[in-house]
Amino acid sequence: MTAAAKPVLRPANPHFSSGPCAKRPGWSLAALEGARLGRSHRAKAPKAALAEVITRSRAVLGMPADWRLGIVPGSDTGAVEMALWSLLGPRPVDVLVWESFSKEWATDIATQLRLKDVRLLDAPYGRLPDLSAVSPAHDQVFVWNGTTAGVRLPDATFLAPDREGLAICDATSAAFAMDLPWDRLDVVTWSWQKVLGGEAAHGMLALSPRAVARLEGFTPPHPLPKIFRLTKGGKVIEGLFAGDTINTPSMLCVEDALDGLRWAESLGGLRGLIARSEANLTAVAEWVSRSGWAAFLAEEPATRSCTSICLRIVAPWFTALDAAGQTAAAASLAALLEEEGAAYDIGAYRDAPPGLRIWGGATVETSDIRALLPWLDWAFAQVAAQHRKAAA
Repeated sequence: MTAAAKPVLRPANPHFSSGPCAKRPGWSLAALEGARLGRSHRAKAPKAALAEVITRSRAVLGMPADWRLGIVPGSDTGAVEMALWSLLGPRPVDVLVWESFSKEWATDIATQLRLKDVRLLDAPYGRLPDLSAVSPAHDQVFVWNGTTAGVRLPDATFLAPDREGLAICDATSAAFAMDLPWDRLDVVTWSWQKVLGGEAAHGMLALSPRAVARLEGFTPPHPLPKIFRLTKGGKVIEGLFAGDTINTPSMLCVEDALDGLRWAESLGGLRGLIARSEANLTAVAEWVSRSGWAAFLAEEPATRSCTSICLRIVAPWFTALDAAGQTAAAASLAALLEEEGAAYDIGAYRDAPPGLRIWGGATVETSDIRALLPWLDWAFAQVAAQHRKAAA
């Protein structure tokens, strides 16, 4: 490719990390001035703020009225693990794996919980597993959006409306940016630091009536640590879904979460958030179609994520390198962009194929995505020139 001219315009906000993610446009520390610091989280006002996070989250997402939603420790990981350790066991389990985090859940289910009747339905990076193989008689564990692969589910038709098992969905990089079919799901988890750009360590756990019935009708054969316990005396602990958190939350993070939710409401709610994320994907797709050296990691257009936008490098000189060479070249590309202040933290996830990962969630302005794209061409041209020089 010919050398690209060095761009003049940089993104106004070069934060494209896939977690923690960019703060909302216009955010400043002033947004946290209302935080109830130095107060017990069980006092009236702080507890009301926690309950407000739950109420506003339900409204923005359009969650059914009969679902329960609670704030739990340990970010999305904590929420997923609570569900796995509390609910799995009565039925066989199908685990869908197509990226790093779904693989982690499969490992935990098989080697930590040591469940015997587990089917792993997997696919390489860039693809989805055979969704037709999912059994409605089994519990199902899956991510909605593969954060490290940039591959999302196009719909939920593989989940039977009259399924006998529970559908347990890790939606951390999908919630607030994609439509979630609540009627086909039973457990949904996410964290604050993704689409709305909140601060880390807090997770959200949403349970359908079917999931609550499982909790109250099944006692796991293994011990549960305190931070995993969702029932007491055979009944779900209702306070957990009204702001009574299991452990001490950060009231600073709570205020930040509320700020993000109010911003989401100002956009028109979920529809506005989705539109912003999809516009970011469209901008990248238009550039990919003419780049000549980049392609989506997701092979099928319908499965391309609008949040964790993962790209692979298809230039012949790059694909001719061995794995170590590709990793080094891709890392050089990401490092050069950071040195120039054009993009921070956009290297591919450590377990994913070498390439780039650009966060396109709703807090990212499409104008910043468009400003970034010429920098990708410029940085790639620099790395390619270095390769030619080293090979000469």
